[in-house]
Amino acid sequence: MTDRVRLFQTLPHTCGYYAERTAQNLVVDPGAPHLDRLYGPALTKGFRRAGGHLYLPQCGACQACVPCRIDVEHFVADRTQRRCLKRNADLTIEEALPGFTHERHALYQRYLQERHSGGGMDAADAEDFQRFLTAPWSPTVFLEFRQGSRLVGVAVTDVTLVGASAVYTFFDPDEAARSLGTFGILQQVELAKRRGIPYLYLGFWIAGHPKMDYKRRFRPLEIRKHDRWIPMP
Repeated sequence: MTDRVRLFQTLPHTCGYYAERTAQNLVVDPGAPHLDRLYGPALTKGFRRAGGHLYLPQCGACQACVPCRIDVEHFVADRTQRRCLKRNADLTIEEALPGFTHERHALYQRYLQERHSGGGMDAADAEDFQRFLTAPWSPTVFLEFRQGSRLVGVAVTDVTLVGASAVYTFFDPDEAARSLGTFGILQQVELAKRRGIPYLYLGFWIAGHPKMDYKRRFRPLEIRKHDRWIPMP
């Protein structure tokens, strides 16, 4: 990031992780030229993409959201993760172009209705799908998981020279036994390895939050504190 890039702070809003807390984000000027070139450096500073926005939590009374990333070169799957890979050995993985298709959207809707009912996203239409998961400037790949011809999961992945970012994963809610969320991260690690990318960014980790605890299992994991990346204890 440079002093020639404008940063904006959002108005206070309800926190997506703790309903009783108020949150604010620091956002890179969405009208800035060459956002594609800014994306990699922004990742290294802890920013994350949602739709066409690069943001970083900037909450005055709370610093719970901590950026985290997997050291791809030194990552070794643990026993549980190896079992996950074995359970899904019947799936094929394809690096596909990003964007809306009726097949993807139908799966996305089923996932949101089952996993995030009442969360405000479960009625996402085609425009919502496109706006949230993609951006015109973003180097995005959709990793598709198929059992035969049937689409069972999609891991939305942004790919830059300095790091890949696990943006969002959605999958068939009837396939919960496959642990496709974990499988998605493992496939994103493999994508990064194939392309010689050093890190897979997992967004934010929150100590003690049940929806974030799974990230601790991908070792070695680094967290960003005091403007530098350090190994997670």
